[in-house]
Amino acid sequence: MTSTADRRAGGVCPYCGWPDHAEPFQVVSRHTTAAGVTVWTRCGCGSLQMRVVDATGLRLVSRSRPADPAITSSRFCER
Repeated sequence: MTSTADRRAGGVCPYCGWPDHAEPFQVVSRHTTAAGVTVWTRCGCGSLQMRVVDATGLRLVSRSRPADPAITSSRFCER
């Protein structure tokens, strides 16, 4: 996973241009930590994102590239 997150307020996904603070995004998992909450989300383009919510607010700290559509579609179409 590459660290392509824009740590400034109002960042956008570098792959699809969707604002980081906007919905829809899919919450994949949520984990409570000693410092706050770690939330893994998936952007509409398929990019996996790690968000940290703590006393300073919400930060998007890391994001992956979207899945290759050819690989994803062939994996789900196999029977």
